[in-house]
Amino acid sequence: MRRPQPQTEQHRVDRIGWLRAAVLGANDGIVSTASLMVGVAVAHANASSIVMTGVAGLVAGAMSMAAGEYVSVHSQADTENADARREGRELKSDPAGELKELESIYRSRGVQQRVAALVAKQLMQHDALGAHLRDELGVTSIVTAKPVQAAVVSAASFAVGAALPLLVSIASPRDYLEASIAVTSLLFLATMGVVTARTSGVSVAPSVLRVTFWGAAAIAVTASVGSLFGVVV
Repeated sequence: MRRPQPQTEQHRVDRIGWLRAAVLGANDGIVSTASLMVGVAVAHANASSIVMTGVAGLVAGAMSMAAGEYVSVHSQADTENADARREGRELKSDPAGELKELESIYRSRGVQQRVAALVAKQLMQHDALGAHLRDELGVTSIVTAKPVQAAVVSAASFAVGAALPLLVSIASPRDYLEASIAVTSLLFLATMGVVTARTSGVSVAPSVLRVTFWGAAAIAVTASVGSLFGVVV
C-alpha cells in the first residue's frame, strides 16, 4: 500500500514580494496620472496637452518606480547580506555561544529546555547560518529582498495603471474630460482594491475604501491646484 504523499500548502504570504510592488505600482500609476491630467484639464489646457501630460506621467512614473524600488529593495538586500556575513563570523568565532543563543530563542517561544537544546544542536549541524538568519533575524526566502523583481513589477504595474486614465482621456469628449477621468479612475481603484483583497485573502470593503479614499483625495487636491492657478501645471 502506497503511503500518502505530503501535500505542499500554498500560502498567500508567498506572494508578498511581488504583490507589494504590483499593488504600489498600479495604485500609483492610476492616482498620479489621473491627478496630473485632471489638474491640467481644470487649468483649461487643450486635449492634446492633457494627453501628452498623461503620456509623460506614464513614462516618467514607470522609470521612477523602477529606480526607486530597485534602490530601496537593494538597500534591504545589502542589509540582509551584511547581517548574514556578521552571523557567519560569529558562528566561526563563538559556535558555543551561538548554540546557546539559538536554544534561548526556542525556549522563549515555549519549547522545553531539553527539546530546545536538542533542536538547536541539530539545526546548527544541518544549517547553522540558515537557522540563525531565520530564527534570530527573521530572514526567510519568503521575505528576502529581490531588487530586480521589485523594479520590473513596479514599472510594469505602474504603466498598466497609468494607461487606464490615459485611454479614458483619449476617448472622452473635452467637455466631460475631468469628470470622466476622475470617475473612471476611482472605479479602477475600487476594482484594484477588490482584486488585491481577493489575492491577499483579506476583507474587500476596507481594501476598496483605502484606495478610493486616497485616490479621490489626490485628484481633488491636484484639481484644486489647477483651478487656483488657471494655468497648465
